[in-house]
Amino acid sequence: MVVASLLPGIPGPSRCGAPRIIGVVSGLVALKKIRDSFPPLTQEHHMTYGNDPGYNPGGYPQNQPGPQGGYPPPQGGYPPPQGGGYPQGGYPPPQGSYPAPPGGDQYGGQYGAYGPPGGYPAPELAHWGLRVGATLIDGLIVGVPTWILSIIGSALSAGSVDQETGQVGSGFGIGLVLSLVAIVVALGLGLWLKHKEGTTGQTVGKKVVGIQTVKEQTGEYIGFGMAVVRYICHIVDGLPCYIGYLWPLWDAKRQTFADKIVGTVVVRAPR
Repeated sequence: MVVASLLPGIPGPSRCGAPRIIGVVSGLVALKKIRDSFPPLTQEHHMTYGNDPGYNPGGYPQNQPGPQGGYPPPQGGYPPPQGGGYPQGGYPPPQGSYPAPPGGDQYGGQYGAYGPPGGYPAPELAHWGLRVGATLIDGLIVGVPTWILSIIGSALSAGSVDQETGQVGSGFGIGLVLSLVAIVVALGLGLWLKHKEGTTGQTVGKKVVGIQTVKEQTGEYIGFGMAVVRYICHIVDGLPCYIGYLWPLWDAKRQTFADKIVGTVVVRAPR
């Protein structure tokens, strides 16, 4: 009975069953004709949102740049500049910078010990003989004019006094002035040598033998004030029995007591 009711022309149990089925079939046939009237979809019609060539949300002409900052950078970042990219691991060094120093001990570090790698190599420490030679030369620079003035002044002062009467002649005043000048000359030359050592690392004697005084930690010049302090600290080197002056003979950093107090070392000067 069910099959008979679905087939046209065969009467079923209901009077209105056949016309209803005929209407459904006719509707399905019409829908199929409408669907067949559209062309079939190909792969090129399956576009995702935003990839349609006609899609232009900003309203700007195609193939034309939008407002400032409109186009995003290419994926992976901007390309390296022409002629090669930046060195691996960071930005390029600024113009005018010096290349990295060779490996070795840090210049100005603790001489005689190993400093951090990547710095300039520590210069050679000056041996005791060079230091003695520099001290003798500086001593002659200060001592010779001082002795000459002192001897002349003393001779004039002594010769101007009458041994029998004890009267003082005019030469006594001149001799006294020369003795005072000798003191001023000695003080002036000594300060001048300390200024040279503090600002250049070298007195005249140190320059002749090729050594210089620098800070132990940084390798910089010690300055005029510290050079004077170092000179005063040599008093400790003379106590007892001048052992402080002999200490560089066996010390690892070849320092006197004064060097250890102020933090200095004496090294070979660069050539």
